[in-house]
Amino acid sequence: MLRIVKTENGTVRGIEAADPRITAFKGIPFAAPPVGKNRWRAPQPAENWEGVRDCFRFAPISVQDTPGLGTDIYCREWHVDPDIAMDEDCLYLNVWTPAKSADEKLPVFVWFFGGGFQWGYPAEMEFDGERLARRGIVVVTVNYRLNVFGFMAHPDITRDQPDAPANFGHLDQQAGIKWVVRNIAAFGGDPHCITIGGQSAGGGSVMNQMASPQNVGLFQRALVMSGIIRSPYAAGGFGTPNTLENAEKNGAAFVEFLGCKSIDEARKIDAKTVLAKYNEFGRRMFGVQDGKFLVGDASKLFLEGKYVNVPVMAGNTADEFHSGIMAKTPEEYVAKVKEIFGDRAEEFLALDEAKFDESGFSARTAGIEQSIKAMFAERKKSGNEMNGYYYRFEPDIPGWDNPGTFHSVDLWFFFETLAKCWRPFVGRHYDLARQMANYLVNFIKTGDPNGIDADGTQMPEWKPFNDETPVEMRFTSEGAKPETENVSKFSEMLREKVIESLKN
Repeated sequence: MLRIVKTENGTVRGIEAADPRITAFKGIPFAAPPVGKNRWRAPQPAENWEGVRDCFRFAPISVQDTPGLGTDIYCREWHVDPDIAMDEDCLYLNVWTPAKSADEKLPVFVWFFGGGFQWGYPAEMEFDGERLARRGIVVVTVNYRLNVFGFMAHPDITRDQPDAPANFGHLDQQAGIKWVVRNIAAFGGDPHCITIGGQSAGGGSVMNQMASPQNVGLFQRALVMSGIIRSPYAAGGFGTPNTLENAEKNGAAFVEFLGCKSIDEARKIDAKTVLAKYNEFGRRMFGVQDGKFLVGDASKLFLEGKYVNVPVMAGNTADEFHSGIMAKTPEEYVAKVKEIFGDRAEEFLALDEAKFDESGFSARTAGIEQSIKAMFAERKKSGNEMNGYYYRFEPDIPGWDNPGTFHSVDLWFFFETLAKCWRPFVGRHYDLARQMANYLVNFIKTGDPNGIDADGTQMPEWKPFNDETPVEMRFTSEGAKPETENVSKFSEMLREKVIESLKN
């Protein structure tokens, strides 16, 4: 087994996983600590070290609110440890490899966690890479800076470092990918067969990495879980980058709120104080269209063909991100429909089966599902030959809280880590997780999710989604079920609206 590996900065020693055929390397530095003068700066090269570095434990998580103190579903699910190590020195990654030698050239999966760009970390227990690695791939999970540390902009930063004025969290991710390209062969991986993947903000990060002209050639496939989030009823939304000018104004206001007169002065404030003031400040910070790393709205660039053109697997859970039209009265509802759909308003109203209801919402739909399907179909119509595979996750999820298929619950299944969860999962859930992990690893290996199950039988065929073959893979309590969608006129209209809003 590959227990000791030489990287570009020094030698690391891994530890056997629960399955001793897998070696886990935890806490490998891929960039210099982003502290002091490196705070709010693109990741800098890691320093070399002498001797053998033991990589047996996860490194500290990025500075964020202390996990495990709330009562929400995520504190019950995996943010369970208030004592987890946290530090501004956080640019480390983790590797799980089944390789016995460095010449095996196994496919590589690089993973970015979610958490709204404010929270999250690779040490979350659902992200254990061992089960995927057992299928013959190398798994890498990358940490990155969050919130004010990862996404603040400021006029002083733009002046002093014009080539990287913002998006430090995304630049951390990019640095992780580049480290993999340079080093993963020593772990038995193939630097020319890399899939990047992520969920929620991690999925949005994948979209932004695909949309960056700096990344051409760095990876060969992409997985976007619950990360293409657009509403058919309004332009913009989560994932739409702020302008650099507006982000600079927001950053300048924060530095002033922090009681500092310059970025250099703000860099001297301890991280806990900065985070506390950021929470008090109340304005969240996200990706910025800086003209360098991020040159536009990733979804728009996807439609325009201005992105790293690779096969994509994308999908959502059945119960997440349903959007609708807010209205207090039927009259207000009709007025808003006319405002949104213009001369097609009457057509919309005739097709809208939900109508106005007591909650004030109407025409509720899974905007994320409509967005993915619309973008996949539009890409194919443009003549792009790269396939897009769509899934919907909709099994029963057990537990006293009756949670439904809430946002992020599919992570337990794709990583096949159900045994770490408190929920009383039973055989059918484990069977589904096995299939989902198989599909994912097949996609990582070849760009096509289809293949053989553990018992030697062919898994249900998963065809690419487009207008000619609108096939969706339904992950159900009875297993994987491919189904050709009977596209309703209503869904058709919503997808047209998504594309229209992205093209305007």
